[in-house]
Amino acid sequence: MSTHTTAAAGVQVCSLKRDTPQTVPANSPYTVIRFPFGSAESSDRFTMHQVNQPDGYVITDWDNDPRSGLIWPSVAGWGTLYAMIQWEAGNYDELRDQFVRDPLGLTPNPNDTTATEHRPPSPGMQCWTKSWGIFVDPSVPLAVRATHDDSVARKIVLAEFKLVIHEAA
Repeated sequence: MSTHTTAAAGVQVCSLKRDTPQTVPANSPYTVIRFPFGSAESSDRFTMHQVNQPDGYVITDWDNDPRSGLIWPSVAGWGTLYAMIQWEAGNYDELRDQFVRDPLGLTPNPNDTTATEHRPPSPGMQCWTKSWGIFVDPSVPLAVRATHDDSVARKIVLAEFKLVIHEAA
């Protein structure tokens, strides 16, 4: 088992992986991709993805609670976000994904989106990666969200979400 806990001075990392399907309803608004806690492929050495949330909320069912998709930055600084999303094959005209600060309205400035992409499908399974740099703050949680335009519910079959923070001097 790999521990994935390498961190250079001044760099903090949270790396999440979901390898069980998550259903996204047909014609739905953006859906926060949810991630388990403590999985072998995930790393949270700096406690940015915890069952006990920084605002006191406790997650009891990660697979059904959108708060399990949140990364709460451990420090302020320049963050690089990464995501990988794999959708099952479907009758899509468009797949959409985005990074978002405070997707659940927990701060005075909710739903601050960035790096929104609308993608045409490719043949077969849909596999996408993305990265984006933003300033992060410990009081503002981050998430990756996705949706589709198929007429039936579809599954994200594999997803990863990562944050690398370079602490501000």
